[in-house]
Amino acid sequence: MCGILGVVSHQPVNQLLYDGLQLLQHRGQDAAGIVTVDGNMFHMHKNNGMVRDVFRTRDMRNLMGNAGIAHVRYPTAGSADSSAESQPFYVNSPFGIVLGHNGNLTNTEQLQEEIFRQDLRHVNTGSDSEVLLNVLAHELNAAVKDHRLTKEAVFTAVANVHRRCRGAYAVVAMIAGFGLLAFRDPQGIRPLIFGKLESEAGTEWLVASESVALDALGFSTVRDVQPGEAILITLDGQFANCACIEKPIFTPCIFEYVYFARPDSVIDGISVYESRLRMGERLAEKIKREYSYLDIDVVIPIPDTSRPSALQLANRLGIDYREGFIKNRYIGRTFIMPGQGVRRKSVRQKLNAMAMEFKGKNVLLVDDSIVRGTTSREIIQMARDAGAKAVYFASASPPVRFPNVYGIDMPTRAELLATGRTDAEIAIEIGADAVIYQDLPDLIAAVQQLNPKITRFDASCFDGNYVTGDITEEYLARLEAERSGVTPVVASPPTRQMHLNLNAA
Repeated sequence: MCGILGVVSHQPVNQLLYDGLQLLQHRGQDAAGIVTVDGNMFHMHKNNGMVRDVFRTRDMRNLMGNAGIAHVRYPTAGSADSSAESQPFYVNSPFGIVLGHNGNLTNTEQLQEEIFRQDLRHVNTGSDSEVLLNVLAHELNAAVKDHRLTKEAVFTAVANVHRRCRGAYAVVAMIAGFGLLAFRDPQGIRPLIFGKLESEAGTEWLVASESVALDALGFSTVRDVQPGEAILITLDGQFANCACIEKPIFTPCIFEYVYFARPDSVIDGISVYESRLRMGERLAEKIKREYSYLDIDVVIPIPDTSRPSALQLANRLGIDYREGFIKNRYIGRTFIMPGQGVRRKSVRQKLNAMAMEFKGKNVLLVDDSIVRGTTSREIIQMARDAGAKAVYFASASPPVRFPNVYGIDMPTRAELLATGRTDAEIAIEIGADAVIYQDLPDLIAAVQQLNPKITRFDASCFDGNYVTGDITEEYLARLEAERSGVTPVVASPPTRQMHLNLNAA
């Protein structure tokens, strides 16, 4: 998962992009980058690390210009360790383009072959985002007539990107001397929204992964970018848009609502917070229906994502809701940490149980999901160590049985706790007295009721139904082999600070 921003303003945008990345930090904590455009000059700074660690005052001073894009990353494709794969990426032909991408292409190998043998372009890293950039650059070059860049040519290029690329991609790109381009894959799997701000100098525009960035930066929401749509904002603030594909099949990722998005965001007309309340209600009904024999004294959430679900569940069951775990906010999120050893070490550093809420009680712990089970197992043991008499564990989402191929870093099927296990076996594996999962139809209904116009969601990590239609058993096997094998190491460039003169473009 990644977070992306794009802005066209009438004043310097370096601070605005930095602040926006801070608001989207939850979407990626491995790398961050900003590119600004000043006339025909791009200014870029990017590196591995959190936003606060990547940028210093000297870096910010060098990021001059009234337009730019920004990106926070955690890797789902390519190398996790190479700073060369931090984004945005840059190409100088045909016009000079920088691009940031959230998602994951599923036909990267095919595209790499096409780029090398047909497009005659070179890719420097193992990142699918760089592949996407080169496809866009090639199609833009093919669409331009008489060396004159027009919005029609840009939209034609995006339509051809949709024709060639498969998978999930929400994109922001800056074309030197021209403007900001943003587009979303034909299924709309990954989110993208835009807004505007009316200033004395004129209209300013902001595109972001989540609405929280618009709200906090003072922009009013216009709407979500539609699946298959492209929007173009010229450097003087002129807006244009185009539906670049006929009859898109809108299938946004439901896991955004379960876990990834901030609760104060609204994605595709659906409040993330309210959807999580509804998940709690649906889960409570299942407990009433199928687990009424459990003697539950208290409901305790696993901070932070599961709080709305746990609160509503407790209300519906008429059981006390308590905060039993205190979170150390200076430890990174375990879900996106590489390596089981790091994950095991981090859980007790991150959470501390308050014995007064556990001692002698039958406790229902509520989490948003169970993926590997490593964290769940240790949290349950913490509850027992704090004196809990019985520990039941509820998940606001169904069992995760399949890998996510669209940009969420989930493990292989062999590493997923629920693969090949019954609920009773899962309970034994994590040390719980009972495990309760949300049913998939209830999860979908909880989200869909907030926007009935969306009739289908990507829930592939739960049901194995991959909405792009190109994911085979062979593909999954190859993906799992790559994850367990040795990833090629790409040498890092000597510096991450770049000033790119595009006057010749």
